[in-house]
Amino acid sequence: MTFSISGLAVSRGIAIGRAVLVGSIRVDVAHYFIEPEQIESEIDRVRRGRNAVVEELQRLQDELSPDAPQELAALLDVHLMLLQDDTLTTGIKHWITERLYNAEWALTTQLEVISRQFDEMEDQYLRERKADLEQVVERILRYMKGVACPVVSPPSSLPRKTQQDLLLDDTMDVPLVLVAHDLSPADMLQFKKSVFAGFVTDVGGKTSHTAIVARSMDIPAVVGARVSSQLVRQDDWVIVDGDAGVVIVDPSAIILAEYGYRQRQMELERERLTRLRHTPAITLDGHRIELLANIEQPSDAAAAVRVGAVGVGLFRTEFLFMGRHGRLPDEEEQYRAYCEAVEGMQGLPVTIRTVDVGADKPLDKSHKESHLSPALGLRAIRWSLDDPAMFRVQLRALLRAAMHGPVSVLFPMLAHTREIHQTLAQVDLARAELQERGQVCGPVRLGAMIEVPAAALMVRTFLRYFDFLSIGTNDLIQYTLAIDRADEAVSHLYDPLHPAVLRLVADVIAQCHAHGKSVSVCGETAGDVEMTRLLLGLGLRSFSMHPAQILAVKQEILRADTRKLVPWARQVLLADDPAAFMAL
Repeated sequence: MTFSISGLAVSRGIAIGRAVLVGSIRVDVAHYFIEPEQIESEIDRVRRGRNAVVEELQRLQDELSPDAPQELAALLDVHLMLLQDDTLTTGIKHWITERLYNAEWALTTQLEVISRQFDEMEDQYLRERKADLEQVVERILRYMKGVACPVVSPPSSLPRKTQQDLLLDDTMDVPLVLVAHDLSPADMLQFKKSVFAGFVTDVGGKTSHTAIVARSMDIPAVVGARVSSQLVRQDDWVIVDGDAGVVIVDPSAIILAEYGYRQRQMELERERLTRLRHTPAITLDGHRIELLANIEQPSDAAAAVRVGAVGVGLFRTEFLFMGRHGRLPDEEEQYRAYCEAVEGMQGLPVTIRTVDVGADKPLDKSHKESHLSPALGLRAIRWSLDDPAMFRVQLRALLRAAMHGPVSVLFPMLAHTREIHQTLAQVDLARAELQERGQVCGPVRLGAMIEVPAAALMVRTFLRYFDFLSIGTNDLIQYTLAIDRADEAVSHLYDPLHPAVLRLVADVIAQCHAHGKSVSVCGETAGDVEMTRLLLGLGLRSFSMHPAQILAVKQEILRADTRKLVPWARQVLLADDPAAFMAL
């Protein structure tokens, strides 16, 4: 039966395909496709993990004292029985062999399939055995990761898993739509290497990093669809409408045909935009606009060049640090990554932001809840200054990479003058350390992110110390309006057109022009075609966005006349309700 689920539209377009569910579990589980030659080794990894758990439980049985509760002995029996059940082992082999899932993904997927069967049992006792299965699977995962685990966890301590049906016999050629409760940025980067038609998550906001990475991949996505991972079953046909923020499950033939037509129309429009790749971004009244790309990985430079970006305005280096289970990249690894990005841009300038972890970008999933208010905690430049030795490793790698092309270094979330002094002192120390080693430093421009109201209000101070500024609208909106941008419960309050936000942005742009310093906007606002004319009217001449958004924004620029936009933008700034004024 056809039904729809509403969420937040975060990445435009339409995706049609089979649902692939990723379950939620306390152990950090990687999800990726393997090569056919890896099938046997992946099956063996699961087998060894299962055998280790079996041996441990049998040892515990042997060591039980005579006065131990009978329920504990019975529980161990149940766990051993589940571990040796053919349904579990056969299913895992199916996912690895047929779908080429890695071992951990296959294990959690089969867990969800069997969990669905338990949910449909009429006997309450049998239904409750699902919790035992979840505990068994978590123990296998922990052994596979080399992490110690407790003997028995209470069922209430484990999250409820998603519900799934058995997979149909489809091939990997069928478009796939990823459905999950939540996805970490590290997961998104793993999926970036695979082919998915779309993404759907229960949680998240328009500027959560799941949304940002989906846009960077130019893949339709809906987040904040609160019950999607519970209602959608494995291999259901789904339509992701990234324009309306709607997920349609089990669509009828008529609905499929309608969305198929819309999908083809969008592809034609995208092909038409590619003709603008080599067209200079110049307004009707002759202002040349700089269109830069935001990237997450060095390999993304190729996409930036393909769409005609004139440089990289934001290389988010934190994605090199995440999902590594505490092992941070050393100087050589970082140096190679930065060189790859610089060389990939073929002589065009590259702005590299120092690591910005924390809030919705934890190093690992296990760190996600370590602070009550992670967005206000030890993140971005605070995290770097808290560990100067680690910070200088990155700075040395950046200074060395600058020998291979034009590099600018951007520092995130500065808010205090003392932070500015500390940051610049670390740069000087990194240069001195390289000179002591006899290594050459390249020339770099130094810039600061304006993403907290304090920085926007003291912009004149920032301009005394830095060569350029970059406005990070995602965080500036979040901190100005006191809204967690990753929380779908308050997503309706996240407003790029709020008068306070617009006035801060306008003042930063005006002050940079007055002091002869360059300024760009590198947040999601820069890639929003509905904001392009307003930003031009406010005086912005440098936009940095995901490569997938550049051509659409260029089209708006080519149609714009700033002589008309400047007085109109002033009226928008004075309006009590800028959004309503713009609609008129």
